[in-house]
Amino acid sequence: MVKGPGLYTEIGKKARDLLYKDYQTDHKFTLTTFSPTGVTITSSGTKKGEFLAADVNTQLKNKNITTDIKVDTSSNLFTTITVDEAAPGLKTIFSFKVPDQRSGKVEVQYLHEYAAVSSSVGLTVNPTVNFSGVIGTNVASLGTDLSFDTKTGDFIKCNAGVSLSKVDLIASLTLNNKGDSLNASYYHIVNPLTAVGAEVSHSFSSNENTITVGAQHSLDPLTTLKARVNNAGKASALVQHEWRPKSFFTVSGEVDTKAIEKTAKVGLALALKS
Repeated sequence: MVKGPGLYTEIGKKARDLLYKDYQTDHKFTLTTFSPTGVTITSSGTKKGEFLAADVNTQLKNKNITTDIKVDTSSNLFTTITVDEAAPGLKTIFSFKVPDQRSGKVEVQYLHEYAAVSSSVGLTVNPTVNFSGVIGTNVASLGTDLSFDTKTGDFIKCNAGVSLSKVDLIASLTLNNKGDSLNASYYHIVNPLTAVGAEVSHSFSSNENTITVGAQHSLDPLTTLKARVNNAGKASALVQHEWRPKSFFTVSGEVDTKAIEKTAKVGLALALKS
């Protein structure tokens, strides 16, 4: 694999994962099974209040081609075909959803030692064209993320970002929503067991700030504790335990410290791999 700046989505990802990944207030169950022929089947269900959503995903791998077929409870059929390393650093992705005839999309990703490019176009008469590019190294990088609507002739997304990395810290700054919001994030590895992160967002149109800080600590090689709080008074925590290889049980909760009389929200997630 090419060791370079990575795709645009990698900018600020470490801080986002620490602050938001695995936090939930729903109940979720996932079961993944593997067959000797290389077929992977993943079944998942999520309960949100009184609503239950479920889907089944089948993944087939043949050399450098991966095919994913997913069916959900709304009778949607999602298909994704990925061709990896057709040429060094190149990945091609074709996806579509049935019955949505306008959902077809082709994406090409290219990773280089000093650059990364991703471009996609919808398979419609007047498609939306997406482009993101990053230049630099795995230490310092600068990138942009654009979406252009060929029907209206307008840019519907225009973002830019910069990332600086060292052995134990990553800092990033992004300008989003066509320049309306500024986001700064910071991720720091305090020691081999503990990491901290922070994110500050400012909206120029509303002149509002959102600040979120969090931490992650490994209680032991199989158990992770995470906590976060934001300036709106929402405090969350989770415990995740790997009770068997690649199988996780996660309990998370959220309280509103400005309305402590309200019932805390609790989420459960069980992911099994056999």
